[in-house]
Amino acid sequence: MIQALLTIDDLPSGVTRPIVDYLKGAGIPALMFVIGEKAEKDPDPAVYAISQGMVLGNHSFSHPHFSALSVEEGIREIDRCEAVLERLYEMAGVPRAFRPFRFPYGDKGGKNREAFQAVLREKGFDRVKSRIPYAWWHEKGLDREVDTLWTFDFAEYRIRPGSGFTLGNVWDRFRKMNPEEGVPLLIPDGRHMLLLHAHDETEEMVPGYYRLLLDELVKQGVRFLPPEFE
Repeated sequence: MIQALLTIDDLPSGVTRPIVDYLKGAGIPALMFVIGEKAEKDPDPAVYAISQGMVLGNHSFSHPHFSALSVEEGIREIDRCEAVLERLYEMAGVPRAFRPFRFPYGDKGGKNREAFQAVLREKGFDRVKSRIPYAWWHEKGLDREVDTLWTFDFAEYRIRPGSGFTLGNVWDRFRKMNPEEGVPLLIPDGRHMLLLHAHDETEEMVPGYYRLLLDELVKQGVRFLPPEFE
């Protein structure tokens, strides 16, 4: 059996509420990461996600590459998003039990990587219990770092006008048994952290893209796990 934690980036958006409704109906739990700047302008979709039992995490305030920031600038990005998240949970009337963090683009800070890990520890961010068994995950120290990375990226965000990247390319990623990095998605007894995005642009190109992708995983026997933290 393949087990997976579903993570969804770049909330809020117009497609956030439909995604949440689909997940609730399908019984699929998810960990969702919020861009503070977007949520400050349009908090309602994120508040709705909280009210429906989704766990929301910090994805920075303006979604920069952290390797291009000083440690001080990175801290401001983290803190500003934290302030927004506190307000969102307040608006939803739900106690905030967990505080996960994900770097935009998976960019952990370049030369400041260790410094940012120390910041996340000092600020008390929660590390996801990933239980990823693969050697490369442990060799890279990903099992010890505080932020939430992923083992498989659907890459559906690349479906854009003129990009040449289509839903067919996403299906190819599903089936690929020798990816350039990581492990295949459908490896027997696999365990994954999946990355999907809540993008209106993708919804315009492929209506219900999230449903198509996740329904296929359900058909393949993937069991979706709720997020747990340590």
